[in-house]
Amino acid sequence: MAESDATIDSKHRSPPADEELVDVAFGDAILDRLIADELGERIADAMRVVRRTEEARHRRAHPQEGLRERKRRLTRQLISDVATTMFAIRGFDDVTVSEVADRVGVSEKTIYNYFSTKEALVLDMADESLDRLTRTLRERRPGESLTAAVLRALETDMGAFDDAPDELIEFVPRFAQMIDGTPTLRAAWLELHDRVAKVVRDEIAAQAEIDPTDPEPMIAGRALAGLVDVAFESRVRHITAGLRGQALRNAVNADLERAARLLDVGLWSLNLLARGAKAKRQALEAVTAADQARAQVVKALKQARAAWSEVHRHA
Repeated sequence: MAESDATIDSKHRSPPADEELVDVAFGDAILDRLIADELGERIADAMRVVRRTEEARHRRAHPQEGLRERKRRLTRQLISDVATTMFAIRGFDDVTVSEVADRVGVSEKTIYNYFSTKEALVLDMADESLDRLTRTLRERRPGESLTAAVLRALETDMGAFDDAPDELIEFVPRFAQMIDGTPTLRAAWLELHDRVAKVVRDEIAAQAEIDPTDPEPMIAGRALAGLVDVAFESRVRHITAGLRGQALRNAVNADLERAARLLDVGLWSLNLLARGAKAKRQALEAVTAADQARAQVVKALKQARAAWSEVHRHA
């Protein structure tokens, strides 16, 4: 159960002055109360379990995190969770950033210290997902295809749904509807898609040692970025159909594998192109080296002939 309003008021009415870092217990109470008031105690309880599980997982993965860094992270997460809940309930356009700030107990300026735009309050995990995708592509395993590497990066995002309670999973289609029904959010989603495509394009070009503006890496980047959309839309469709847990993951993975097989056919020719480009470059480098060696030999012969002529003249 969430704390009563009186308990919250007596303990934490004034936000911390230092960068307005919200107290952890206060933040949990705010979110619990919001979700319970708007969506019911059942969903509030489920969300509480998810938050605790995710927090324990994060702290195991980052044992060196200091108290200040932890408060910053949790303040940012609280702002996003409160905003997303309010947007999903009342509509993105019907909730102002100022209202989110009031609910959290921080200034509007603090909101924008953590999030560059209102849309970023909803798509708050985008940068982390992009970083993960970039690392996965750069550290691609020997013999691993491009599509397999992208799928491996997506698996981390999908893992968050494995142990999530049904009450939270049921919230996903509503989240998707909010994005589709809000022009500014839809535009932000498409901009995110473009960022993914560029990340993939640049990594493909770097590994193949070709120009990223060539047609092949450009279209390959967009095609592989499409796997993100496949994962999201497949998840929403199967959740709506009633799948949960491992059955949900298996269904989404099956859809992704079907899409990946289709892409692999085209990307196979990109690998040939990359090998061809490398072979051509290596041949040109060999020709250049041979020309340089030939020039050095000619120069040495000329010097030897001049030296011999000088010796003969003195003799």
